[in-house]
Amino acid sequence: MSAPSAPIRLPANQPAQFYRGGAAIAALRSASSGGAASRAAEFGPEDWVASTTTLFGRDTEGLTRLPDGRWLRDAVEADPLGWLGRDHVEVFGSSTALLVKLLDAGQRLPVHFHPDDEFARRHFDSHFGKTEAWIVVGTQGSSPTVYAGFREALDARTISDWVADQDAPTMLNALNAVPVEPGDTVHIPAGLPHAIGEGVFVVELQQPTDFSLTLEWRDFLGDEAKGHLGLGFDTALKALDTSVWDEERLASLIRHTAISETAPESATVDLLAPGSRPFFRADRLRPRTPLALDPSFAVLVVSEGRGRLKNTRGDVHELSTGDTWVVPHAAGELELDGDVAVIRCRPPAARG
Repeated sequence: MSAPSAPIRLPANQPAQFYRGGAAIAALRSASSGGAASRAAEFGPEDWVASTTTLFGRDTEGLTRLPDGRWLRDAVEADPLGWLGRDHVEVFGSSTALLVKLLDAGQRLPVHFHPDDEFARRHFDSHFGKTEAWIVVGTQGSSPTVYAGFREALDARTISDWVADQDAPTMLNALNAVPVEPGDTVHIPAGLPHAIGEGVFVVELQQPTDFSLTLEWRDFLGDEAKGHLGLGFDTALKALDTSVWDEERLASLIRHTAISETAPESATVDLLAPGSRPFFRADRLRPRTPLALDPSFAVLVVSEGRGRLKNTRGDVHELSTGDTWVVPHAAGELELDGDVAVIRCRPPAARG
């Protein structure tokens, strides 16, 4: 079956997780349904949008099911050119090379990190590691914070001791604490130790895997093997970046994109730090006049307002706050207009 030639609106897809959250996802999604959020949208801190990725070690959990009943993964495999475009397929094959999540931290997440491509190939037989980025779309509480990178260079023995003792306060205090507000974005390279604080709601872009190596496993996972994904921590820690991330280096990961009097909104805002470009792309779209979108596989998250997507045939798709959409390459050039803000997430550019 060939790829559809129109964007597809997606329901929530919230596989069970080990931590609390989900209220912000339910509130966002219920905005487009008159306040009647489904039970599935009320529980679960992560919504995997247009996912062709499963939870680690699972067969289908995490996959997106299309309205016609097929898994998106199977639909893309059946027509990768239609879904992804020729240039993308020549570089990435039939992989979308992207996973997008809505992530609502109802509690602080544990200190963890992810492998890079080389480590993932060697130990997980995967083409992709797990570099990621966060776009902060909401916060709650008096001091919303994320944590990224060690404040001082550390040796492997010190970290091994922390992990063996499950010394959570020391592990967290070793990281840079970064206050965040809506509009901030943070690029998280593979290997970088990090955590998301309670009350932070993000759109997360990442490589399409579920490889999380969790230093602080005891109060979250309950099983040491789940922390190191069966590798043993001696091996897993070889993927950890133990270098120092000082203020200047940390600033290279962070962008502040909120609208202000000195930084008025343009129709298209590139949201992520330059280091993310080999892995994924994200723009905030707020059309002042009809805005042309080039053909591309994309995931759209409507963060506020109401608008329309129109194709060259004149077909119109109504957008509203809380919608999530997957756009096949075969949909062609689209036009976005209306009083709407959309986060457009895309794989890395296949050519440059």
